[in-house]
Amino acid sequence: MTLPSGSVGNGIRFDKKGFMYIADYTMHNILKVDPSTKEISVFAHNSSMNQPNDIAISPKTEFLYASDPNWKDSTGNLWLINREGKITLLEGNIGTTNGVEVSPDGKKLYVNESIQRKVWVYDIKKDGTVENKKLLISFPDFGMDGMRCDAAGNLYITRHGKGTIAIVSPGGVILREIKLKGKLCSNIVLSKDEKRAYVTMADRGCFEVIALN
Repeated sequence: MTLPSGSVGNGIRFDKKGFMYIADYTMHNILKVDPSTKEISVFAHNSSMNQPNDIAISPKTEFLYASDPNWKDSTGNLWLINREGKITLLEGNIGTTNGVEVSPDGKKLYVNESIQRKVWVYDIKKDGTVENKKLLISFPDFGMDGMRCDAAGNLYITRHGKGTIAIVSPGGVILREIKLKGKLCSNIVLSKDEKRAYVTMADRGCFEVIALN
């Protein structure tokens, strides 16, 4: 498919019915794509967004969460989008929010800040809003981009500039770090059986496939 003129896609997620959601950061949209017709519609829009960058979907409520960095000012926002497309600001003027993910049980929201090199974890309330923000882990160097959780709740974090995938436990312990061929790893997704990871590489203009055995 081709996005509408002026739109630029970044983070992508699918809901349980197969609808595709795309963070369109130039037009301040979350786009929705019908899997059968490939029709593209605007699911959510907010002109006050900096640039919706990455998105996550809660496995139970299917609420969407969007990171929204302001790279120029090294700040960012965190947004909640419900199933009707209503947008709520969860937290504003924090660090440069980038990767965002929901734990497999739907109880935790993880958000990383690329410039500040921190990963935060929130408790998700029944209405989708968050509370009890805590620092999960911080890194001494290099940035971060996309994140995904496996079925055990471990986070797979792309270390942008370092060229590795850091696997971090729900308790904030680095379990393993996988070296990639390129350095500018951005988004990541796990296969359904969690035997492989697919990582987009900005410097190589490709994606790398990683065996997770």
